[in-house]
Amino acid sequence: MQYLTPDNPVFVTYAIAAALMVVKLMGQGWLTVYRMMKSDSGLVNPEDLRQTPLNPHPRDDQLELNDYVDRSRRMHRNDLENIPGFWAAGLLFVFAAPPLWLAQGLMYGFVGARLLHAWAYLSKQNHEVRATFYTIGSVIVIYMALHALVALLG
Repeated sequence: MQYLTPDNPVFVTYAIAAALMVVKLMGQGWLTVYRMMKSDSGLVNPEDLRQTPLNPHPRDDQLELNDYVDRSRRMHRNDLENIPGFWAAGLLFVFAAPPLWLAQGLMYGFVGARLLHAWAYLSKQNHEVRATFYTIGSVIVIYMALHALVALLG
């Protein structure tokens, strides 16, 4: 069986989940930019205070921490710490030829956990709520990596 073809439903599951996570990751960056523009704050570098068409009236306070912007930036950083591991482990998992039901449950479960983590962050849920969704996603990635390791070495 060819593993990386549209004829392999496990690969198709991975491709859909991976593409959704690309959209999530890139969209989070755009959400941060939107929040910076909406609040006219949240800049991080001194050179950002230069007068430009997008910042016609720079002010020193634009460099101050703004939770509205920084919350999105923290979400983006969290995605950058978690989604690449899914991409790698998920691809290795495809080569382990798991049952389709398992691949769908784990891969779509990861997507769901990341989306719920984003919801928890945006709606300012407490740490335990965010940590629950992080943990679900993390355990899924670890399981896929270990499953692939055992299957491929086995």
